[in-house]
Amino acid sequence: MPLRARLAFFGGGVVALALLIFGLLLYALLSRSAVTNQDDALRTRAHDAAASVVIVPGRQAPTAPSELTRSADVFVELMSPDGSVIYSTGVLNGAPPVAPQSLLDTATQHRGSFATQGSLRLYVLPYSGGYVMTGQSTRVVQNNISGIVAFLVISSVPALAAALIASWLVAGRALAPLKATALAAEDIGRTRDFGRRLPATRGRDEVAVLSASFNGMLSRLQDAFDSQRRFVADASHELRTPLTTIQGNAGLLASRDVGDEVRQAAAADILEEGARMSRLVDRMLTLARADSGLQLALTALDLKSLVDEVCRQASGTHPETGLTVMAEAVSVDGDEDAVRQLLWILLDNAFRYKRSTVEVRLYADSGWARLVVADDGPGVAAGDRERIFERFYRADAARAGSHAGLGLAIARWIVAEHHGRIIAGEAIIGGAAFLIDLPLLRPS
Repeated sequence: MPLRARLAFFGGGVVALALLIFGLLLYALLSRSAVTNQDDALRTRAHDAAASVVIVPGRQAPTAPSELTRSADVFVELMSPDGSVIYSTGVLNGAPPVAPQSLLDTATQHRGSFATQGSLRLYVLPYSGGYVMTGQSTRVVQNNISGIVAFLVISSVPALAAALIASWLVAGRALAPLKATALAAEDIGRTRDFGRRLPATRGRDEVAVLSASFNGMLSRLQDAFDSQRRFVADASHELRTPLTTIQGNAGLLASRDVGDEVRQAAAADILEEGARMSRLVDRMLTLARADSGLQLALTALDLKSLVDEVCRQASGTHPETGLTVMAEAVSVDGDEDAVRQLLWILLDNAFRYKRSTVEVRLYADSGWARLVVADDGPGVAAGDRERIFERFYRADAARAGSHAGLGLAIARWIVAEHHGRIIAGEAIIGGAAFLIDLPLLRPS
């Protein structure tokens, strides 16, 4: 069943329930009121009759008493102290109604008493010469209440119909923006036009919040889609260059008209480009695992020992470069392999762009283990210091040359997994400096 129909029926059901409760309460109230009014009328008539008997005794019975099975009038009956009928203005099936002895006793005890006997509502009042009994058919109350019930039923039908129609119209008006949103979302998904946005809705109701949230989701989805598209394009470009080099050198090696020196150079180029492709693929896999929700397992880590070890290995790999290391004893919660990879990424970057010197410093500062890797190269322009952490972002030629990779994007992910921060800035020695803050290991 459509949501609009369910809302309409729900609104109609609420109105029907409200009408039912109102009708029951009104019925109970009017029933009680009708019985009370009848009792008051009987009591008043009895007191008036008792006063009249005292003032004018010996009144004769009417020549044509009312038949109570058909009459709705109040009858008056005088009885002697023993309960025998002296005078009555009504008869029931041809004979005056007779009050039971129990009603007479109760009336004597309480100076008047009510009772319902058959189809009659009776009231007995004792007086000096016996008893006065007044009564009326209960059909009077039933007829009044039946009329009220008929009125409630007849009036509730158009009210319920009006409630259903109003609920249908209101539900349609309320659901119209949601329907438009659903159609727009379906059209956006079909055309993959993530730049499209839903029209802004005035007000601050739920539909406006939904439209704003949906537009925000589309913006993030467009950014992710554009980022993925750029990533695929840049990765394809980065892989095409070494593949072209490998294919060219492989063709050269396959030729018979080359010397040993040329073959050796071609083989070296193939090895170098193959290693470059391997690093690129490994880093792409690392980022793919990061995007899939990979979380690092953090344990207590002696950061100074790790920095000393990696820098020693880096000095052996780049003996021509002056590498200065100043490390204090600090410990953090970290993943050893990931932090090692982070250090190699930053050192490789520094060695690539240095002129002569690379500097590494590690010290504690205000609850953080601060690691600084700097070089004396051309540095990073202020406008590029945030964007160089994007995947395959190409900075200016002075810093990046023809290289655009994934290392700094991986570095930022590793630092984020360690609940730290990484910032690119200007080094004291003149080039670029990468500052990494990791939370210090809390003492147990």
